[in-house]
Amino acid sequence: MALGFYAGALAAVTEFRRRGGDADPMWNLLVWIFIAGLVGSRLLSLLNDPMAVFRDPIGEVLAGSGFVWYGGLIAGLAAAVLLTRYYKIRLSTLVECCAPGLAIGQAIGRLGCHVSGDGDWGTVTDAAWGVAYTNAIVGWDYPPGVRVHPTPLYEAAAYAAVFGVLWTVRKRNPPDGTLFSIYLIGTSLARFAVEFIRINPKIAFGLTQAQLIAIVLFIAGAGWLLSHRTAFATAREASS
Repeated sequence: MALGFYAGALAAVTEFRRRGGDADPMWNLLVWIFIAGLVGSRLLSLLNDPMAVFRDPIGEVLAGSGFVWYGGLIAGLAAAVLLTRYYKIRLSTLVECCAPGLAIGQAIGRLGCHVSGDGDWGTVTDAAWGVAYTNAIVGWDYPPGVRVHPTPLYEAAAYAAVFGVLWTVRKRNPPDGTLFSIYLIGTSLARFAVEFIRINPKIAFGLTQAQLIAIVLFIAGAGWLLSHRTAFATAREASS
């Protein structure tokens, strides 16, 4: 998690400096966003199983596993909205600079999920690349010989690909909103697809909580991208 934050923050600061910004306030802002993201990701995890919190509130709050990325994204964005004025950084610039960093941070974070075995693996499989998480930190209750889809690795590969696209597109200096829109579209599509072979419970319409959130983020990203492209095209026609 720490390595993912550092790599993501470094990518964000690198892009911010490329745009002429000062690295110091950006680093400070990103630290607060990271802290808010940790709190948000843990809170959403706890809300998913309130009875467990009721049975052992201290143990659940202080547990070393159980972080939900979408909770971190929402809390991080909320912190960004509140703190950008203090650090004198435009919110639109911040999210654009952070888009590649978020993607590579997620990719590295999923490698940590795979190594630790924090319970976000997939369904049982006979595939040659199936994994038995026998030393999982949340416990492994499958019988010997059973293997499951290593979905953290699938997600890591997908998010790394999104990072590659964003790191290339940024050099073209697209209109503000483009990079973050691509991030939302790419990562939400990846998560939506992977959820079909993960072990998360279905909560509505045969979909998991993560899939429902992914749909909302995809619509937001696609709508934002379309509106910005339309506005940019209109402005270019007006100036020609």
